[in-house]
Amino acid sequence: MLEKKIRLEYTHRILFTREVFAPANTMIRDLLLLDQPQKVPRVLIFADDQVMAANPRLSIDIRNYARAHAEVIDLAGEVVVIPGGEPCKNDFSLVQHCWHAINDTGLDRHSYVFVIGGGAALDLVCFAASTAHRGIRHVRFPTTTLSQGDGGVGVKNGVNFFGKKNWVGSFAVPFAVVNDFTFLESLTERGRRNGIIEAIKVALIRDKAFFEEIEQIADALAHLEQSALERVVQRSAELHVEHIAMGGDPFELGSARPLDFGHWAAHKLEQITHFEVTHGEAVAIGMAVDLIYSVKQGILDAATGERVLTLIERIGFETYHPDLLSEGKTGEPAILEGLEEFREHLGGELTVTLVPKIGHKLEVHEMNRQHILEAVTVLAERRMMTA
Repeated sequence: MLEKKIRLEYTHRILFTREVFAPANTMIRDLLLLDQPQKVPRVLIFADDQVMAANPRLSIDIRNYARAHAEVIDLAGEVVVIPGGEPCKNDFSLVQHCWHAINDTGLDRHSYVFVIGGGAALDLVCFAASTAHRGIRHVRFPTTTLSQGDGGVGVKNGVNFFGKKNWVGSFAVPFAVVNDFTFLESLTERGRRNGIIEAIKVALIRDKAFFEEIEQIADALAHLEQSALERVVQRSAELHVEHIAMGGDPFELGSARPLDFGHWAAHKLEQITHFEVTHGEAVAIGMAVDLIYSVKQGILDAATGERVLTLIERIGFETYHPDLLSEGKTGEPAILEGLEEFREHLGGELTVTLVPKIGHKLEVHEMNRQHILEAVTVLAERRMMTA
């Protein structure tokens, strides 16, 4: 047997700015110069239709930016507009649409794909870019609180298939992620709130001081004040990237996914509600289930569980949805089916991250199914009491 180790090193760049396409902002120009191109690189830009609608001058701003920095950027045609939101990941023809655009504009592996949009659009386009020519460099411009603080700063890309979330996908480190906080100002209230839950999540498993900071500014976050949002989104992004880069398993070769605390139930809830419940809303409920479950299992003390639930609700999230107890395909409650689907997606043994105390995580490999159902019932009763 011939055995050789292949060592690879990646640079994961996360940048924070405002008005990235203003000609006076040189961030994109400086990024494209990092690679010391021998010729002006071609750049094909994809954009989420919801972002385009909320920012009607975006195409003009992009053209003006390229004109002002023509020595480093050659636009490969007009902006390619794609549907945004989770449904775009259910239509595989959109992946082919992206491939056609990449092929028709003659991009090669020295070119760039830029994608501007929410997490679903980033997943879709970056999957297409990472598989065209076996990988074209891509730059992500997340536009939602969820994608700027969590999903958009990672290295995963994918679309839904067989009715399962992210069944087809790839791991590919983006050339850069550019978080332009200006995009957050055009979101709906629901969109602005969504990403706060991922900040709470990562604080719970990694950073007690950040959790306490979120508690201190909870009223500002509940009112969706821009400065408070920018603070939690940036710190959330930093903690997520720190885990990806330093956690020892960036491509998830093992069974553990600590950043998915609360997500096993969340993914199932998104699926059974046909994504009417947003990812952030589903994660809030999934975290609530795991918090109450952990109290029942003796993993977490009741006072801390109540402290976290109170914060989640104070910021404006629900902690219960009746569809979790609806009948699944096998006849058992749908939430229980989510456990096996989560294990299958991870591969290997079931690994669920729980929180034994704020700032720490615990991985378990089995879940008490009766206590899961009891946890959902507790949350249902809690909702009735506060309604």
